[in-house]
Amino acid sequence: MQKNNTEAFLLKEKGNPEKAFSLSTISIEAPKSDEVLIEVTSFGLNYADVMARNGLYKEAPPMPCVIGYEVVGIVTEVGKEVDSTWIGKRVVAFTRFGGYAKKVNTKASAIVAIDDLDAAVTLSLCTQSVTAYYMANYVAPIYKNENVLIHAAAGGVGSILIQLAKKAGATVIAKIGNESKRELVKKLGADCIINYNQSDYISEVEKYLNGKKLDVIYNPVGGETFKNDMKILNPGGKMFLFGGSALSKGKWGILSSLNFVRKMGLMIPIGLMMQSKSVLGINMLKIADEKPEVIQECLNAVISLYREKVIEPQIGGEFNASELAKAHALLESGNTIGKLAIHW
Repeated sequence: MQKNNTEAFLLKEKGNPEKAFSLSTISIEAPKSDEVLIEVTSFGLNYADVMARNGLYKEAPPMPCVIGYEVVGIVTEVGKEVDSTWIGKRVVAFTRFGGYAKKVNTKASAIVAIDDLDAAVTLSLCTQSVTAYYMANYVAPIYKNENVLIHAAAGGVGSILIQLAKKAGATVIAKIGNESKRELVKKLGADCIINYNQSDYISEVEKYLNGKKLDVIYNPVGGETFKNDMKILNPGGKMFLFGGSALSKGKWGILSSLNFVRKMGLMIPIGLMMQSKSVLGINMLKIADEKPEVIQECLNAVISLYREKVIEPQIGGEFNASELAKAHALLESGNTIGKLAIHW
């Protein structure tokens, strides 16, 4: 089977983004029968990429590898089971890694035609917006008058969650770590904004709700925030865990990982039943592997919501491929708002 050569950013070592990535020529297989080959023009960054670069994301392939979950580009080749009319179409696509390359294969079920939609906007509607939609509209819809807490509210997922929650008629408490993000989350509709670096967010939530508790919590942080969140979750409430950014702050390898787990505490299933609380773990890679049609459905839905002006994705920055390390460092710093896109 004929192979394709392409340029790609190889993740070759852990740590500093300046040293971690190497622009190299690699070979990829011709697309399988249910795949398409995409000539990539742009790709997106996600916090899981930072975790992978720091050796903290066990789903990532062994180094050296090419990471990346989402691309925009042109379909140039299709497998024998795929409709040939896809050739020449501009698409956004989910990739099971491999996105940091000029060419990538992916399942035909993981692509959506986008015509002339802006690349950065489209990438912001991909992994992060699909994650938000999957949680807030697909798995367990938000209901009117519910009290919702969103951690990392100014990020790519958080900014969409605010908009989806307000559309549903919920009260939104947005948690931020930097005052520069306050105006954005306010503009998106947050009813209460808490800077966790200036005050204890649990106390601020309790004060704002005046004795009531939370109905829904979206937590991409983990660690100690998990135990704290459980204390202020209502019976009938739901907590979504969809990341572990607290782990990326650790500096002592396995000791940091053990401390991360320790801080989360012990969860006993019968305790959840007795309190009538739900904890939902979200790993979009697993959903993409087992139910790609669900990912495609959610992606089509968020693109429609954008076209109908129901949601407004936030673009945190656009970079040339030569600035990949700079973009990675910025994302890791926690000072970004919305999506970071890389253009070849």
